[in-house]
Amino acid sequence: PDSLYVSEYFSQSAQKLSFYSWYGNAKLFHFHVPEDTVLLRWLLQASRGKGPECTSMEITVHFRYGAPPVINPLGTRFPANATVRPSYNISITLSSAVQNTTFVNITTPAAGDWFIAAHLPEAAGRIEVKGFSTPCPYMFQADMFVLRLTDMPVLEPGVAMPQTIVSPAKPLHSFQRIITCTGNVNCSLALDSPPWEKWLQIMVESLGTVLVLAVLTPLLFCFTACRPGSTSSFLNFSSLNQSQAGPRPGSTGAAGSSTLPAGASRNVSNKRSFCLQNQPVVREDLDVVSVRYRLLNGPSVPVHSISPTLLLLNLNTGMDSGGSLVVSLLLNKVRSLGNATVVACVSAASPVLSLTATQNCSTAFFQGYPLSVSTSSTEAMLIVLYPQTDDWFLSLQLICPKGQGECNAAEAKVTVFAYLTPCFNDCGPYGQCSLLRRHGYLYAGCSCKAGWGGWSCTDDTKAQSVGAQNLATLLLTLSNLMFLPAIAVAIYRYYLVEASVYTYTMFFSTFYHACDQPGVAVMCIMDYDTLQYCDFLGSVVSIWVTILCMSRVKKILKYVLFILGTLLIAMSLQLDRRGVWNMMGPCLFALVIMIAAWVYHGVKRRHCYPSSWKRWVFYLLPGITLAFIAISVYAFMETNENYYYTHSIWHVLVACSVAFLLPPRDKHKKPWAWSQKLTCRYQICQNDREELYAVT
Repeated sequence: PDSLYVSEYFSQSAQKLSFYSWYGNAKLFHFHVPEDTVLLRWLLQASRGKGPECTSMEITVHFRYGAPPVINPLGTRFPANATVRPSYNISITLSSAVQNTTFVNITTPAAGDWFIAAHLPEAAGRIEVKGFSTPCPYMFQADMFVLRLTDMPVLEPGVAMPQTIVSPAKPLHSFQRIITCTGNVNCSLALDSPPWEKWLQIMVESLGTVLVLAVLTPLLFCFTACRPGSTSSFLNFSSLNQSQAGPRPGSTGAAGSSTLPAGASRNVSNKRSFCLQNQPVVREDLDVVSVRYRLLNGPSVPVHSISPTLLLLNLNTGMDSGGSLVVSLLLNKVRSLGNATVVACVSAASPVLSLTATQNCSTAFFQGYPLSVSTSSTEAMLIVLYPQTDDWFLSLQLICPKGQGECNAAEAKVTVFAYLTPCFNDCGPYGQCSLLRRHGYLYAGCSCKAGWGGWSCTDDTKAQSVGAQNLATLLLTLSNLMFLPAIAVAIYRYYLVEASVYTYTMFFSTFYHACDQPGVAVMCIMDYDTLQYCDFLGSVVSIWVTILCMSRVKKILKYVLFILGTLLIAMSLQLDRRGVWNMMGPCLFALVIMIAAWVYHGVKRRHCYPSSWKRWVFYLLPGITLAFIAISVYAFMETNENYYYTHSIWHVLVACSVAFLLPPRDKHKKPWAWSQKLTCRYQICQNDREELYAVT
């Protein structure tokens, strides 16, 4: 009946999508699915703007349980030893319609964290000036509807429970094991190493037609407990002995949930028959998404052939799934048998309790990650990207090539290193590890440079060589030396303040670009943010003082405008460093002042100003042309791939245009007479003052 169902609705705010170049461009949605959920429905809403810049677009949406989806839209390589299991994904197309609504249904999903990641296609790589163009906004929102069942009966061990089932049945669990029973026979299903500390839902349905009203079915459940081989280390799994409230919902004809403990306290005393050896592990939280696991008995653990050695890696805090779990094994020695192999398995939810040479490293519902070390290959490493929130287990067992009988007296010493890190190897020398946030959830991603790609910036398919990196650095730094002619012209024409500004710009632009380079060709003389700010400030102030100098206003007014404009530009850059109006605003205001001053001079002199046609043909027109070409290159031509030479061209064009646009010196000023200014000989000075009071 409908009274057994409870519906709930969860929603998160819409996010603006970005074109994909690294994981930070994917927008993440984090939901928590309650227990006893039998139906999960995602409502996915995508929309775009209505402007002419908006075109048809395909949005890719990824789903994953327990951790953010591991995606690879660019088809790059993952780091060696990394395990990647694809997540479920769909595509939503925005064509002529400005909005698209899509539903995705998941029957009886696993309870816990679910993640959705959405992104646009690969980014074109064009560098756009903020505010110069208006990109089309593409929005995405995910809402979650859940349908829960109430009064689900709990199946106790060893107690038969008759249930009445009808047809049709409710949906099955996502991680399901199916057995078909026909006739009056007993059916049984064995689950090897089922999940620890979790409920298992059992659903029975009738395969008959809808005319079959009811079938009476007794259900019986029993389990075999595992007996750990050490009582002291069993304290690490004491939480597994604690009972928890079972799920209340249940569909008609569905029975039960029950926890299957790894061992009970009453079984620990019997040490003659055990199935595993526990090793105590301490979890040390170092930082955000950074954990180190320390073995209390030392890094080396003994491994035997009779039963596996088990280590618990706790990743169930809800904040551990945004990093990378790294497990490293090193075989130290094998006693009594030299050609044995240590087989290991890393699994979530429950451990693998029986390892063989052909073991596929799987539990009841989870496919683990196999590892092995031997005398011929003593090291092994496993990287689990975005491990799902759960208890993780490392099982190790000694395997002999001729059978386990000859391994009874053998023992291997294996050094185990396990840790959780935000980014594997800190993204390497050509990447930057960034901590991303979605509400209160934190996760990490690598942003690669110098053509490197991949999850950890280890894919060198499009990587720049060291020579190309050095060439790029030289182009971006040495191109600033083109300010030297402008500085020389300014000094020659007595524009000392302007020459000081150009020197400041040349210096900080050179060292900012030397610090801004990826890879090995990098040199930072001070903090990167300081260099960037000084470079942007010098560039805008250089344009500001050049145009004001061309206006030929009175000196006192010019210097007041110099100082006032510089202060306002500094404030504007602090508010928004990459805004287009930080450069366009001062330029336009200075142009207004220059045009007004030129009109005033032209009216006062009753002819065009500047009056010399040579000034227009040989200085102003070339300078204006170079300035417009520079602006066009800066605003429309720069991309991530051609940035090194297009931005260098921008440096050259701007510096040359300044040299052309600076006005000639004032008529009353004489040229620099260096032979008279710099002299070391005595001079006879003449007193030209008139003797008014001479005594004769």
